[in-house]
Amino acid sequence: MNTVLDAIEKRRSVRSYESKEIPKDILNTIIEAGNQAPSAMNSQPWRFVVVEDSAMKKKLLQAALPNAKKILEQVKDTDPERYELIMKRYDEMEDPVYYSAPAIIFVIGSGRYADHSCPLACENIMLAAHSLGLGTCWVGFGSMVTEDAGVKGSLALKDDEKIFGPIVIGYPEVYPDPPAKKPPEVKRV
Repeated sequence: MNTVLDAIEKRRSVRSYESKEIPKDILNTIIEAGNQAPSAMNSQPWRFVVVEDSAMKKKLLQAALPNAKKILEQVKDTDPERYELIMKRYDEMEDPVYYSAPAIIFVIGSGRYADHSCPLACENIMLAAHSLGLGTCWVGFGSMVTEDAGVKGSLALKDDEKIFGPIVIGYPEVYPDPPAKKPPEVKRV
């Protein structure tokens, strides 16, 4: 099979990581893959912040967790089973937002083309990591840290910037089975 198509098919969202550090050259290779993503007008409206420091990861968790729980409250009435399952996981895990991953890559962007271009950089990062034997998970709740001035300062987040990651990354402790996918909806004209 084609290696690119194989990586697209086999990449999974990993939520359980070994505590093994990722070598800097591998992280740099993955970030360079993100930087090679297509962007509108070749604007490259992104920058990358890599978080490996455990104290900083704890600050990120403390900033994100209350916001994540607040959002999950909205699920309580519409999907109580899912809500209970997620809250059980939140109670059992030390880090239910960033999954205690050894590294977190924040893709931060600004400008007219960021909304269309930065997600492409995120996908390149996840596919590159997979091709190098690492697991990743894009964690939307992990971007809910902008109310914390200290975290905002550590990320050097400017008022006109937006977080498009974060992507947690590490060596998978458990690699999940593929979820069922419905066939694509295609209309040809």
